[in-house]
Amino acid sequence: MKNRDIDLVKSAAVGLPVRKQESVGEVIRTVIYALIIALVIRTLAFEPFNIPSGSMTPTLLTGDYVFVSKFSYGYGRYSLPWSPDFLRGRILGSLPKRGDVAVFVNPHTGEDYIKRIVGLPGDKIQVSHGILTINGEASKRERVDDYLVHDWSENYNRPEEELRYHYIETMPNGVKHDILGDVTSEPEDSLPQDDTGVFEVPADHFFAMGDNRDNSSDSRLGLGYVPVENLVGRADRRFISLEAGSHLWEVWRWPWSLRISRFFGAIH
Repeated sequence: MKNRDIDLVKSAAVGLPVRKQESVGEVIRTVIYALIIALVIRTLAFEPFNIPSGSMTPTLLTGDYVFVSKFSYGYGRYSLPWSPDFLRGRILGSLPKRGDVAVFVNPHTGEDYIKRIVGLPGDKIQVSHGILTINGEASKRERVDDYLVHDWSENYNRPEEELRYHYIETMPNGVKHDILGDVTSEPEDSLPQDDTGVFEVPADHFFAMGDNRDNSSDSRLGLGYVPVENLVGRADRRFISLEAGSHLWEVWRWPWSLRISRFFGAIH
């Protein structure tokens, strides 16, 4: 009888678990494999993001969690964990489409932003009395019922409600989506961001705007043109949504904080 067989017989005779050490090793390997698979999916396929502000209301609300498609625009420095400095340009890169909702890195602050892409390299973008114009062609804007925004006041640490003008905007390429305007501006569309000069988007950059038009820090204001290299991916679908001011780990609040109707919705 081989020495290993003798050891197994002895272990069994005294009631010791023969495969305990091997079972622990199998569990550890399984956990490691699962972590590797999750990292690969997060890096190459889909990454979850939380919406921290109301700049994209009503398309995306504060507290929405979205899946961002990494492969939609190819892979660049900011598509990868820790944004490695050595990577320049994009692998399998492609330009976004006008109207895409995308996550990118703010070139000034390094923060993750999510906005709607309205201008591509070479485009001429202008906003006149609240109307978005792309290459001289005005978007169509249809007024619908006013929209009541439910958000969270960081200053006062409490919920807040504000009324907004609500429109359905159709861009020149046919992309249709909701936008909001500030009802406190008199007359309507009289804020500085409602009337701009012409922005000519430079090569390898894009122009982005929030759907909550009068409450968005975007390319009309301090953001400016964003390098294509800063793209993370396209926001494709919501997968969970919480009331503003709630946190995912607060499971005891789920019966009241989960916005079930927004689960798994496509982003347009």
